[in-house]
Amino acid sequence: MKKILLMFFVLLIAGCTEVTNEPNATNLATSGKEMSVHFIDVGQGDSILIQSPNGKTMLIDGGVKGAGKNIVAYLKEQGVTKLDYVVATHPDADHIGGLIAVLNSISIKNFIDSGKVHTSQTFEEMLTLINEKNIPYRVPNTDDSINLDRDLTIDVLSADEHASDNNDASIVLRVAYGDISFLLMGDAGVEMEREMLERTNVHATILKAGHHGSNTSSSQLFIEAVDPQATILSYGQDNQYGHPHAEVIAYLQEVDSDIFSTAEAGTIVITTDGNSYSTAAPQWTGIGATSSISIKPPTTSSDKVELVSQDVNAEIIEIKNKSSDAVNLQGWQLVSVEGAQVFNFPNRTLQAGELIYVTSGPDAKASSNSLEWTRRQIWLNSGDAAQLRNAKGEVVSELE
Repeated sequence: MKKILLMFFVLLIAGCTEVTNEPNATNLATSGKEMSVHFIDVGQGDSILIQSPNGKTMLIDGGVKGAGKNIVAYLKEQGVTKLDYVVATHPDADHIGGLIAVLNSISIKNFIDSGKVHTSQTFEEMLTLINEKNIPYRVPNTDDSINLDRDLTIDVLSADEHASDNNDASIVLRVAYGDISFLLMGDAGVEMEREMLERTNVHATILKAGHHGSNTSSSQLFIEAVDPQATILSYGQDNQYGHPHAEVIAYLQEVDSDIFSTAEAGTIVITTDGNSYSTAAPQWTGIGATSSISIKPPTTSSDKVELVSQDVNAEIIEIKNKSSDAVNLQGWQLVSVEGAQVFNFPNRTLQAGELIYVTSGPDAKASSNSLEWTRRQIWLNSGDAAQLRNAKGEVVSELE
């Protein structure tokens, strides 16, 4: 952790990007040139490419690590040989994982990060590459602007490196070109939405819904305030989280928003000349939508079971009950984020202070203190986030 914090300090004093605390003036007239915004299909994750009217480029997030090669290939297909800006909205694996391949393959002029420190191998690898390549690095503040292109206004509507939750540390951007605007929410939740409503105008033509269409984001009040003509849902088909949630779809339908999803349409490209916009993507039909999963209350102390260690090479996950009470694990799940593979725990009670191991791969075995998942390889050796979810569906612990 000290190493990561020191690296943050070095990067902050060494780099300087064109991020200002003076909002750009609204551009009522446009250059007549087209810009495009690509919502890249990375499965259960986010990645957005902006190609500005004057040929500038910005990549926002990169999906999971396994999506990195596909993102690099897509960038090259679009003729992108360098990126003027890369933005990591927050340090979750499904947003920064693919940026490792981008950092290794594409020239980057400026890197903007949420500043939220995360104890993961992927996060440290990302910072190390930024440092080694001497890429100017910046952590923005709410109400800053990003000067990507003189014809665009890009405002930071929310940024909080001290947020207690990774999702609420999300950098939220509003990108405007003439009369057309994009609101890009990262994974910002309903509390951050409420704070934005209190201090700024969130109205936008196109909304990239927060947190993949989860009901932890996109409250009815917020959707009504944004009043989007079109909404993009970036999620993976048949994901284990139940995204998109039914009430989010209902709120969008109530404001007559067109709905598009990467799960159904693949990569969605929106082009605009600042006066109108268009896309060739088919609208969302509801395939893959599930019943709503309601927002759950915080985990109680009696459920304080945590992932202690992860050995992706030996395929062993160590779990400990750190509470003072026994916890029955039936209905709990261990999830491989990269592969979207799920282990369902049997009817097994973990005593207070007890350790248990979940094993996979050719050496997997069941014993008094270990459970056998499968004899197949589960964990990606180059890095694969593990999530522990309790019987209520809450993520109670995560390791990368």
